[in-house]
Amino acid sequence: MLAAVIAIFCILSFLFLLVGGVIGWLSREHVFVTQPVYTHPEMFDENGNVLPDEILAVRFENNYDNDEEEEN
Repeated sequence: MLAAVIAIFCILSFLFLLVGGVIGWLSREHVFVTQPVYTHPEMFDENGNVLPDEILAVRFENNYDNDEEEEN
C-alpha cells in the first residue's frame, strides 16, 4: 500500500511540474509577443533609422565607503 501511494505521489508531482512548466512557457511567450517594444524617439533620425554614433551611455557609481574621513 505504501509503495502505491509513493508511486502515485511521484507521478502526480511530475505531471504537476510538467503542466506548470508548459503553462509558464506559454504565458511568457504570450507576454513577449503581445507587448510592444518601447524606444526613445531621440534615438532615431528623421527617417526612423537608429543613430548609434550619437547615443551616449552614462553609468554612475556611488561611493558608499563612509570609513574614510573627508579632508578639507
